[in-house]
Amino acid sequence: MLTLRKSQDRGYADHGWLKSFHSFSFAGYRDAEFMGWGNLRVINEDRIEAGKGFGEHSHQNMEIVSYVLSGELAHRDSLGNVKGIPPGDVQRMSAGTGVQHSEFNHAVGQQTHFLQIWLLPNQQNVQPSYEQKTVPTQHKQGALVLIASEQGQGDAVKIHADAKLYAGLFEQTQTASLTLDPTRKAYVHLIKGELKVNDISLSSGDALFVADETVLTLTDGLNAEVLIFDLAA
Repeated sequence: MLTLRKSQDRGYADHGWLKSFHSFSFAGYRDAEFMGWGNLRVINEDRIEAGKGFGEHSHQNMEIVSYVLSGELAHRDSLGNVKGIPPGDVQRMSAGTGVQHSEFNHAVGQQTHFLQIWLLPNQQNVQPSYEQKTVPTQHKQGALVLIASEQGQGDAVKIHADAKLYAGLFEQTQTASLTLDPTRKAYVHLIKGELKVNDISLSSGDALFVADETVLTLTDGLNAEVLIFDLAA
């Protein structure tokens, strides 16, 4: 089963300094049909204006992944981490028993565009921790690269969740396939461009809910950047 959800059907909030699309119910956006998919709980596509950001706030028992698309995200947390997250990096924060953090755009005259992703953990009350890795663009070109997993191998950050997250960049004749366990769920989020997944056409911001499938085949990319989640059902 492949179910297409168009970009414009997502929730949207405009706070002036922050413009955010919500793939699943979050903050003021509530839709009982979109409370998550498998153990994926949140995908927010955020654009933060220069000099603005999220002040210090707390999280517990959530795996939080940030994927920066343009600009730079400044991260500070109660674990002592003070980091800049540029495009091409993937950041993971395991909130566990509790962590406080802030996220800001300190760039002058430049917007920061990033995806904030929340996954439900498979272990409660772990020790909070932070990890950040650079995923080279050339690794993602015409391929699906693992960027988050329970093992944290290669380019992937390690998450306390029964999930795998892949990223890829596709142009024209470049293709890739991902084998799936049909007893699990998957989720495709097209960040930008155009792409066909199992012959279904996606445009920027579109998503596919995937269940009972054994393979995803990606073709006909046009400036396409995509994330694919392999998820616990």
